[in-house]
Amino acid sequence: MTKLSVAPGTGRRGSRVSTDSDTLALLGKKQTLKRRFGFWSLFAFAVCELITWETVLALFSQGFNNGGPAALVYGFLIAWLSTLSVYICISELASMAPIACGQYFWVYMLAPAKYKKISSYMIGWLTSLAWVATVATESLFAGTMIQGLLILNYPNYVSTEWQGTLLTWLVIVVNVSINTLIPALLPKFQVAMMILHLAGFIAIMAALLKTSDIGSAASVFTSTLNTGGWPTQGLSYCVGFLGNVATFVGADASVHMAEETSNANINIPRAIVAGMIVNGLIGFGMMITILFCLGDPASVLATKTAFPFMQIFYNSVKNQSGAIAMGAIVLVLTWACANGITTTASRMTWSFARDKGMPGHRHLSRVTNNTRIPVWAVGFVAILAALLALIYIGSPTAFNDVISLTITGFYGSYLVPCALLLYHRVKGNIAPYQGMLEESEPEDLPIGDNEKVVTEAVPMAAQDFSMRLIWGPWKIPGILGIINNAYACTYMVFVIFWSVWPPETPVTANTMNYSVVVTGGVLIFSVIWYFIAGRREYRGPILEEGAVDVARRVGSIVAV
Repeated sequence: MTKLSVAPGTGRRGSRVSTDSDTLALLGKKQTLKRRFGFWSLFAFAVCELITWETVLALFSQGFNNGGPAALVYGFLIAWLSTLSVYICISELASMAPIACGQYFWVYMLAPAKYKKISSYMIGWLTSLAWVATVATESLFAGTMIQGLLILNYPNYVSTEWQGTLLTWLVIVVNVSINTLIPALLPKFQVAMMILHLAGFIAIMAALLKTSDIGSAASVFTSTLNTGGWPTQGLSYCVGFLGNVATFVGADASVHMAEETSNANINIPRAIVAGMIVNGLIGFGMMITILFCLGDPASVLATKTAFPFMQIFYNSVKNQSGAIAMGAIVLVLTWACANGITTTASRMTWSFARDKGMPGHRHLSRVTNNTRIPVWAVGFVAILAALLALIYIGSPTAFNDVISLTITGFYGSYLVPCALLLYHRVKGNIAPYQGMLEESEPEDLPIGDNEKVVTEAVPMAAQDFSMRLIWGPWKIPGILGIINNAYACTYMVFVIFWSVWPPETPVTANTMNYSVVVTGGVLIFSVIWYFIAGRREYRGPILEEGAVDVARRVGSIVAV
C-alpha cells in the first residue's frame, strides 16, 4: 500500500515552492479565495482590527474602577508586552501553516493522534463563536456610540436598549454590504482607515492636551482605586487588568486572511507583530493622555452617554461640536473595525465549514465565482451577530456575557496550540525551515508523533494526510523561543483564570460574570454535537483533491 506524505514548506529534490497556491496545497487546500492583500494592506488590516487607542477609550471605566489610574498605566504595559509574547507564538504557527483555519488546524497538526479530531473540533467551534461574538460586540459598540453622540448633541434625548440594537443592526447591514458588494476595495479601505487611525490619534491627543486642565504626575502614576469593593488592592488590580487585556484581543484576525494574502507565511507574522508594536505605542500614548486630561472622575463615570471618553472630550473642549467631531472619529474607526471583524469571522466560519465542522457546511463553504468570497458565511455570521444583539434589549448585563466570550474564548483557542507548540519545540520534533532542499527527501526530515496518512485507495477529499512538522520562515530561534513560548502559555492561563471573576462585590445576579458558563457551554455543546453528528462528518482538515494535484506537481507529496 502506497503512503503519501505532505511536507509543508519545501518541494522535492531541491525544488522551491514558488507560489502561495503551492504553499496552500501542501496544507491540503486548493486556492479558492482571491489573494487581494499584500504586506501593507494586511498591516493596515492588523492595525485597524486592534484599534488600540480607541479601545482604551471605550473600555476606560473597567480598569479605572478596579485599580485606578496607576493600574491602568502599568497594567497596559504588562498586557501589551505579554500579549505580544502570545502573538509571537501565533505568528510562528501562522508561518508554519498559513491557512484560514488557524487555531483548529494547528491543533490537529500538533495534537497526539488519539485526540486530533475532537480537540480540533472543539477549538474550531470555540474560535468560530468567539469571532461571531466579537462581531456582535464591536457592532454594538458602534451602535451605542451613535447613541452617545446623539446625547451630546440632544441632551434631552433618552436612549433605549432597543434603539441601540437597531443601530447595531444598521452597522451589521452596512458591513455585510461592504464585504459582499465591493470586496475588491477591502485592502484600500483598510489602508484608508489606518491613515485615519493614526491621524485621528494625533488630532484627538493634541486637542485634549491643548484644551484640558492637566492633572499631576501623582494623579496618574501613583493614584489607585478599588470601587469594586475587593478585600485587597491586589485583587482589584487583577480584576481591572482584564480591561487592558481586552484592548489587545483579536490580533489573530490576520491569520484567518491567510488565503487572501500574498507571501502569507512571512507577511502574516510581520503584520501581526508590527501591528501589535504600533498599536501598543499609540495606545499607551492615549492612555497617558486621557488620564492626565481626566478632570473630575465622578462626572466622567456618571456620563449619560455611557462612554466616559465622550464626557472627557466635552469637559475638555467645552464645545458640543468639537466633542461630537472627536467622538465621530472614534465611531468611524470602531465601525471600520467591526467591518474587518465581520470579514475575519466569515473566513473562520467558511474554513471550518469547508472541513465539514459546522451544520449546513455545504452552503457555508460556498464561494462565489465572480467575487470569490464566501457570501453564505458572511450572511451567516451577520445573522448570528444580529441575534446576539437582541440579548442587549432584554439585559445589557446579560450581553456582557457575550462580550466575555471574546476573552475566554480567544485565549482558550490560543492556549491549546501554543502549549502543543511548546511541547514539540522542547522535544525537538520540528525540523528547521528550508526554502530549498538539496538532494534530501522529505522523509529524511524529523517528524513528530502527529503523522497521518492517506492511501491511494481513499478519495483525496476524504480526510487524513501526513503533516511533517517544519518551521516556517518566521520564528524566534533557540532558547529564546522556548522562553517566550513558555511565558506566553503561563500568561494565558493567568488571563483565563481572572477573566471569569465578577467586576465587583458583593456578587449579585446582575454583577455575576457568566463567562465560564458561556465558554464552558460552547465547549460542552461542541462535544455533544460531535458525538451526535460531528464525528460522522468531521474528520479533521480535509485534503482536497485539487490540492493533491498541485502538491504532486511541486514534488511535495511523495510516495514513501
